[in-house]
Amino acid sequence: MEFMLKASIIISYCPRCGWLLRSAWLAQELLTTFVEDLHSVSLAPAEQAGEFKIWVNDSLIWERKRDGGFPEAKALKQLVRDQIAPDKPLGHSDKK
Repeated sequence: MEFMLKASIIISYCPRCGWLLRSAWLAQELLTTFVEDLHSVSLAPAEQAGEFKIWVNDSLIWERKRDGGFPEAKALKQLVRDQIAPDKPLGHSDKK
């Protein structure tokens, strides 16, 4: 099946911290930008308080505590692009 070759993203967030809306917004941004490149974007309530992590396939690309907060949409799109479609132009998200 073709979709098996596409990337899967998991956004693990702390539901007690109220981070569902932020997670859903980032998921929407990724699904809109990488419409041809993604199999899925999943939202996973974390069991550990304060957790916010983003995985692309088996690679952890963002961790709130490690990386100093939440990613900006632009930075997240660049990280995802570098993992799944390095040659994909991101338009205004590529400009510094």
